[in-house]
Amino acid sequence: MKSILVTGGAGFIGSNFIKYMLGRYPDYKIVNVDALTYAGNLDNLKEVEQNPNYAFVKADIADNKKVEEIFGQYDIDIVVNFAAETHVDRSILDSSIFVRTNVLGTQVLLEVARKHWSIRPDDRHCREYREGVKFIQISTDEVYGTLGNTGKFTEDMPLLPNNPYSASKAGADLMVRAYHKTYGLPVNITRCSNNYGPNQFPEKLIPLMIINCIKEKDLPVYGDGMQIRDWLYVYDHCAAIDAVLHKGVSGEIYNIGGNNEKTNIELVRLIVKYLGKSGSLIKHVKDRPGHDRRYAMDNTKITSQLGWQPAYTFERGIQETIAWYMNNQEWIDNIISGGYRRE
Repeated sequence: MKSILVTGGAGFIGSNFIKYMLGRYPDYKIVNVDALTYAGNLDNLKEVEQNPNYAFVKADIADNKKVEEIFGQYDIDIVVNFAAETHVDRSILDSSIFVRTNVLGTQVLLEVARKHWSIRPDDRHCREYREGVKFIQISTDEVYGTLGNTGKFTEDMPLLPNNPYSASKAGADLMVRAYHKTYGLPVNITRCSNNYGPNQFPEKLIPLMIINCIKEKDLPVYGDGMQIRDWLYVYDHCAAIDAVLHKGVSGEIYNIGGNNEKTNIELVRLIVKYLGKSGSLIKHVKDRPGHDRRYAMDNTKITSQLGWQPAYTFERGIQETIAWYMNNQEWIDNIISGGYRRE
């Protein structure tokens, strides 16, 4: 039985990935490690918490001793590192926690994985590892910076992050690359576009707009709202990571996008229309510093080499997402009240 360590598994994408993997691979053991910071919510995993192949450990990935204990106890074969501080606005206010979690935390995971998987762990010149191990770093399109009106991000583009969050993710990516080049550690890096879907924390654009729209509260839109994002349904992202886990070539980077470019204002107006609300709820607010204008991902590599492509149209994905939030008022109320912050 393969033992997979999923870090940040109580968050939005991580929790969806855990449920996807347990449903698809009943012979895999999934160990969820999450520090349960503000965005970590164990309610996201209620339907699998009794699964005998699932285990949860509350821990900080920057805690070297604790990470070593987890690797030893569960004999980890694969790491899928979702754990990260992710909200750009928060990184602008205080970047220190982003550096600690996203860069230092990733380095701790890499070093413990190297020692646990190496056939000669005390020999830093050893580049041989036990069979079937892999470290997958979940990154973001934001490490590439911003695009003009045309073109898409490809895996060979330079990293040009424009805010503290994306800079910390770029730093983590480079650390993963260094462990592959220096120690031969089997790794992959995936870089995804903006995710959306069930269980996303309400500070993010789509759930914030859906929830505010339902409650007929203001819908704050940065600047002119013409920032363009490529939207990826979370289930498609999970399937892409699955493909990289099982078929990805060690050392390779794979871009994952939804082929759904929308301006922010277009997206907000679409949500307003679906929910039958008034466009007067939309309020333009001062743009945030360093706000990238456009992201778009080129999926050619992962599609041609690993056979993955998005299955969800944006229309289907956004309708299912809106329906989920409308049908899960208790989950929303628990977030708003802070009741989800349980030990």
